[in-house]
Amino acid sequence: MLPLLEPFTADFVLRALVGGALVAVVCGVVGTWVVIRGMAFLGEALGHGMLPGVAVASVLGLPTLAGAAVSAVAMSVLIGWVQRRGRLSYDTSIGLLFVAMLSLGIIIVSHSRSFATDATVMLFGDILAITPADLWLLVGAAAITIAVAAGFHRRFVAAAFDQRIAATLHLRPHLAQVVLVGLVTLAVVSSYQAVGSLLVVGLLLAPAVAAAPWTSSIATRMALATAIGVLAVFAGLLASWHLGTAAGASIAAAAIALAALSGIGVRMVDVVRRAPLPQITALS
Repeated sequence: MLPLLEPFTADFVLRALVGGALVAVVCGVVGTWVVIRGMAFLGEALGHGMLPGVAVASVLGLPTLAGAAVSAVAMSVLIGWVQRRGRLSYDTSIGLLFVAMLSLGIIIVSHSRSFATDATVMLFGDILAITPADLWLLVGAAAITIAVAAGFHRRFVAAAFDQRIAATLHLRPHLAQVVLVGLVTLAVVSSYQAVGSLLVVGLLLAPAVAAAPWTSSIATRMALATAIGVLAVFAGLLASWHLGTAAGASIAAAAIALAALSGIGVRMVDVVRRAPLPQITALS
């Protein structure tokens, strides 16, 4: 085997690759809608909104993924409640709860003796510690994401372009919004083990941004975003092994780098298209 690919001879790195690929599937599908609907701030808020649940689970010795799920769901519900009852705008509701949940999480963790270790795992994940049980959970998350995205595709499209028309067609845009928030929550929670709460937005957004200029339909954008996400996981794990860097941060950085390369590629293509054709003179 090539020395470059030597890391994947280790079982824990191979599990990390498979787990990261499954996360890329979830983030590729959901991230496409996040970019289309401009919901990046929601993804970031949910990522940090997991901290109180993770902190409580860590202090009590409970599964951190369960704590993350409970906290993220609570965050989603609270955003809707504050928006309705407080008559606040969507981004204002998210901003207030984002700061509140982040502060509460740090306060809880600061009382734990293992503060430094817990905070590092919470913020940056630990993809190399993925277990076979985690892989099965990710398989379930990917299957649910694909099924829901396919079943609600028409409603998502209608709600994205004109909610009034969607309501006229009885496509229930409000339900579509709730389901989409649920998918974002699922993506953030399922990505927690891989890249943590701080870097999850990078994996959620960067592949979808990189895929957007090269596709003409939502389905192909999701497929390309997934492929780019898998490539970012592969490159990030290799960089982490050979350079001795944090795996989660390396994956997120690889995803951002691929998005940047995509943007450069688009500009180069535009330059080539706009360049004048060479004049061909007839031989006399």
